[in-house]
Amino acid sequence: MVLVVVLLLAAFVLVVVGGLLAASDAALTVLSRADLDEIARTSGRRRAIEAVADDVGAHVNALNFVRVLAETAAAVLVTIALVTVFDTWWVALIVSAAIMTAVSFVLVGSSPRSVGRAHAERLIGATGGLVRAVRIVLGPLAGLLVAIGDRVTPGRGRSASTVSSEEQLLSLVDEATESNVLEQDDRELIHSVFEFSDTLVREVMVPRTDMLAVDGDATLAAGMERFLVAGVSRMPVTGKDSDDVLGVLYLRDVSRALYERPGSEQEPVTTLLRPAEFVPESKPADDTLRHMQVAKNHLVLVVDEYGGVAGLVTMEDLIEELVGDISDEYDRTVVDRTEVSPGVWRISARLPIDELGDLFGIELEDDDVDTAGGLLTKELGRLPVHGEQVTVSGVVLTADRVEGKRRHLITVLAERTAALQDAEDALGETTPTTTGSASA
Repeated sequence: MVLVVVLLLAAFVLVVVGGLLAASDAALTVLSRADLDEIARTSGRRRAIEAVADDVGAHVNALNFVRVLAETAAAVLVTIALVTVFDTWWVALIVSAAIMTAVSFVLVGSSPRSVGRAHAERLIGATGGLVRAVRIVLGPLAGLLVAIGDRVTPGRGRSASTVSSEEQLLSLVDEATESNVLEQDDRELIHSVFEFSDTLVREVMVPRTDMLAVDGDATLAAGMERFLVAGVSRMPVTGKDSDDVLGVLYLRDVSRALYERPGSEQEPVTTLLRPAEFVPESKPADDTLRHMQVAKNHLVLVVDEYGGVAGLVTMEDLIEELVGDISDEYDRTVVDRTEVSPGVWRISARLPIDELGDLFGIELEDDDVDTAGGLLTKELGRLPVHGEQVTVSGVVLTADRVEGKRRHLITVLAERTAALQDAEDALGETTPTTTGSASA
C-alpha cells in the first residue's frame, strides 16, 4: 500500500509539473518580443527571459517535450499503482486510462493554458528561469525530435508563425479592433497600407483633363499669377500640347527670381524649369512613392501605354491614399457628393465606383473604368451630353454638368431605379447589400 501511495504522489507531482509547463507554453504564445523585453527589464531573471525572447520557438519545443514526458511518466506510474490494487491487469489499464485522460485534460490541458494566457506576463516573470533551464537541459533532444518530425512531415521548413497570409493578418487586426485593442483609425490605416501595395498610379493620379499646367510661352509674372490662382507649389510646363511637357516649374523658384531680380517679370518661365520625371500608369503606387522619396521629387508625370501624358501624381496624393485627405489653410473644400433631393445625389464624375456603390448599398465593380463619369461614358459608348442617362445595377446615372468643346463631364446625378427602390421597400431594409455588375 505504501508503494501505491508513493507512485500516486509521484504521478501527481508530474501532472503538476506538466500543467506548469503547459501554462508557460500558453503564456509564450500570447507574448510578443516587446512584451518579453519589458518583462526582462522588471524581473530578477533578466538574462534568462532575454534568452527566451531571443529564441521563443526552441523554448516552446523544449517545454512541450518535457510536458509530454511528464504526462507519459505519470500515466505509467498510475498504471503500475493500479495494477497492484486490481487483480486483473486490463481493468487497471482501463481505470488508469480514464483517470489520466480526465486529469490530463483538466490539470494539464485546459485550465493551465487558460491561466497562462490570462496571466502571461506574471507567469513568465516567475517561471522564466525554469523555462530557460528546461531548454538548456533537454532542449537539444527536443530540437532533434522536431528536426526529425520536419523531415517526415509534408511542408517542413515552413514558418511556425500563426499568420501565413495577408488575409489572416488583416482578420487579426479586425478582431483586435472589435476587442478594443486597436482604435478604428488604426485599423483603417493598417488596411490602407496593405491596399496601397495593390494600388496603381492610374488610380491615384490627377487625370490629364484636370491637370493644371503653365504654357511654355508664359512669363514669370503670368506663372506667378497662375500659381496664386491654382494654390499649388509645382506645375508642369507644356509646349504645343499636353503631351509636350518641357519641365516642371516651382513656385519657390519663381518667387526667388522675382524677389532677387527686379524686372524679371517678363522673363519666360522656361528659364527656371526643372527636369520632369515620368512613370508608367501601371506602376504600383508604393514603388512610385519610394522612387519619389529617393529622387526627392514631389511631382511626377504619368504616361499611358502609348507614351502620352495621362496625368500627374504628387507625393501628397500618394500619402493621402494611406492616411486620408491632407488639407491645409489654402486647400479648397471639395464636396464629391451632395443630396439635392430625397434619394437623388449630385456626385463628382471622379467619384470612385466602389464609393458610388456604397452610396446606394450595392456592390459595383468594373475592370475597365474607375469613376462614376467613366462608368457613364462606357455605358453610353461615347462622350455624354447634358441630360443623357444610363442604368447600371439599379442606379440611374444622368450627365449633369458638361463643360467645353470636348464635353468634359464634371458632375453626375445618381438615384435608385423604381425597381431597386421597390425591392428594398419589400425587404424592409434601408441599406441592403445587393451584388451588381457595372457591365450590366
